[in-house]
Amino acid sequence: MISTIVVGTDGSQTARRAVAIAADLARSLDADLHVVHGFHDPAAGQRSPLPGDRWREANEAVLADALADPSLDGIRAQGHSVPGGVVEALVSVATETGAELIVVGNRGLHGPGGSLDSVAGRVALVAPCHLMVAKTT
Repeated sequence: MISTIVVGTDGSQTARRAVAIAADLARSLDADLHVVHGFHDPAAGQRSPLPGDRWREANEAVLADALADPSLDGIRAQGHSVPGGVVEALVSVATETGAELIVVGNRGLHGPGGSLDSVAGRVALVAPCHLMVAKTT
């Protein structure tokens, strides 16, 4: 039985589709949904594309937008901002919550060699649970 699902977001259109697909699945299974945003933290020595405190505001806005999406209405959803890369963030939250499923989009799976370089390919190598690759492109 799947009672906890983890999905990542970076604010992109394909990530919004992955969140909506994960929300539909959570609704049908009466599962908890954890929406994860991995972000770069200059305070921890990670490079950020944004100057000053704008990086923090931008990262908080990405997660807030994802959690405000109407596709999450009526389900138990929780947000997680995790410093670091997206793969590490997804695996960390999945491990901490005891998730049975991680949902990622298929962006980056197209073309020769794309699968292992994509988020889906990298998560598949280290996921502590099942992985579902959603058709988002």
